[in-house]
Formats: sequence, C-alpha cells, structure tokens
Amino acid sequence: MPSPAHRKPTKATGRPRSARKARAAAEAVSAGGFALPVSTAPMEARSATELPRDGAWQYEPKWDGFRCLAFKSGEEVDLRAKSGKPLGRFFPEVIALLHRLDARQFVLDGELVIEVEGRLSFDALQMRLHPAASRVEKLAQQTPARLILFDMLVDAKGAILTHKPLPARRAALEAFAAKNAVPDKLALSPFTRDRQEAERWLASWEAGATDGVVAKRRDGTYECGERAMVKVKRLKTADCVVGGFRYESNSDAVGSLLLGLYDSDGTLNHVGFTATISDKERPALTRRLEALREPPGFTGKAPGGPSRWSTERSGEWEPVRPELVVEVRFDHVSSRRFRHGTKLMRWRPDKDPRQCTYEQIEPR
Repeated sequence: MPSPAHRKPTKATGRPRSARKARAAAEAVSAGGFALPVSTAPMEARSATELPRDGAWQYEPKWDGFRCLAFKSGEEVDLRAKSGKPLGRFFPEVIALLHRLDARQFVLDGELVIEVEGRLSFDALQMRLHPAASRVEKLAQQTPARLILFDMLVDAKGAILTHKPLPARRAALEAFAAKNAVPDKLALSPFTRDRQEAERWLASWEAGATDGVVAKRRDGTYECGERAMVKVKRLKTADCVVGGFRYESNSDAVGSLLLGLYDSDGTLNHVGFTATISDKERPALTRRLEALREPPGFTGKAPGGPSRWSTERSGEWEPVRPELVVEVRFDHVSSRRFRHGTKLMRWRPDKDPRQCTYEQIEPR
C-alpha cells in the first residue's frame, strides 16, 4: 500500500487521526484524492554540453538539492522524490509549511535545499535521510529546508496544467508564489530567456548554490517522466596529487588513481579518485606507479573502504610518493571532497605537487 499522505492534525486535539482513518485517507489519496497520483514522475532533462541556441527556450538555474513534487488536496499533503519515494517524514517542516498555505490544492515541481552558514549544503540534505524521527526533528529545527519552485502541474483551483505550454504554467506558478511565498521557506526560482545571461550563470560558481542550467522549450508541455528538458552542468577542473592507486578487480593493472590536495598546514588529504584511464596507457601507467610505491602516500585523511562517496569495490590501496600531478574535471564538492568520480583530463608534469591546494575547489 502507498505511504500515507500527511494529514493535518485535527483541531480538537492537535493529534493525528487514528491509524484506521489514516489508512483510509491514504487509500483515498491513492485512488485520486489529489488531482494527480503521487506516483506521477517529474519531467526530466537530458544532458548536453551546451545550451540550445535558438530563441525557443527558457533557461533556469539547476539547483543542487533534492528534486521533488509537492501535493496538496484539502487536509492532505505529500512530498515525493524524483524516484517516487516519500520524502515527507524526512522534511517535517516542509510538510507543516504546505499545510499552512492558503492554497487548498496544488501539485508543484521544485527542489529542496538547505542553507548552512550562508551556503547551500548537500551534506545537510543527506543527513536528513535518517531512520530516527527524533534526529530528523532536531535537524529540521537546526537546519530547516527551503522549497524552491520552478513548475506547476496543478493550480490552486485544481486545474491540471500538464498539457499547457510553459508560459501558461509559469504564469500560474508566479500567481501562486505571489500569494503563498514565505521568505526563506518557499521561493520562486528565477528564469531568463536571454541565452547570454544563462551562460553567465554557467560561468559563475556562487558557493555551490547551483550546478548548472536547465533549458525548457517555451512551447513545450509538461511531459511527466520524459527527458523533455536540456541540462548543462557546470564542470570545473583541479590539479591534484596522485597519492595512491587501486588495482582493477581481479587484475594486476591499475584501476583508479587516488587524488589528494594539500591544506594550509602542508598535509596531503585524500579528496577523491579518477578511473577514466585508457586501456592504451594502463600498462605503462601501472609500471610507473608501482615504481613509486612508498608509504604513507597521504599524510592526512587517507582512503578508506567503499562509502557513499565511492563506487570502488575494494578498500585496499597502494600508497605512492606524491610526485605526479593530474588535472581532473569534477562537478561537485561536499565536505572538501569530490562528491563523484572525476574525469582525468591530462597529466601536469609542469606542476609542482605542493601547488595542488584546496584553494582550487573552495567556493569563491
């Protein structure tokens, strides 16, 4: 049975209704209590290397958060991830906010973000996915989430807008935001039809708030579950020291390079990996790295076993003398580490390893 929608507490007691009534409410919602089913998939984007050039597009920031659809019908609200999984229990403050809005019904497309010390933090979002409700409630008070809106599937009158072109949906969303926006809690995402301005958004890197630009066709309808948009991610490069390597699984050839950066104290810390090594260069690179094997490799934070940051299977790694420098391309940094694997761009024999510092990846 679908996860229950979040029903507003009754006015008489302030407590949720009985489990039986909650189940009945959930069944009603799954049967059509909302104007669209909670299984509705948001419209998605296909990746591209550049923004569309013709004048038929609208450009919006691509926020670095959790994509979600927010549903409301009377006393029922729900919050669903892009995967369709319920998010409400992890963001109780957002559920409470949706209940308080004057609008009695809607389906909104947006992004959940959390700001920590003036900057958006993906780590803070990840921490919300905790099994303990008490922990989630505490985090909701300490670092409340904000919902940034960028599309509307159902308006406040219950009209389904998915068949409408983008300007009509945007007008409805702006009208909704004018009546319901809450500072620091519910906001409207900006947009532009000027490609040059969108390019400036791509070129800037403001505290990791966004990770690119999304383009939507102005004459396009909302195509649920389809890659009808275009996304261009902001990619950055950094020069990193090779502090170690891992062998390929069941092989004596190098599989990935372990990357490090120096901090202000001269300590070399592990920050990520790259596995984009061509088969042609793999044999020679393996011999080169094996000749440099020497502990400790990293003098600060060292590689561990598999984690949410790493797709590598083995925790075993070989330390090397920190003499080699590579330029890698990356997308995100979280907690001073590359969130995903990086792409090896080129070797930098002209670069002194000591020049490879955290300054390259810190927000400007």
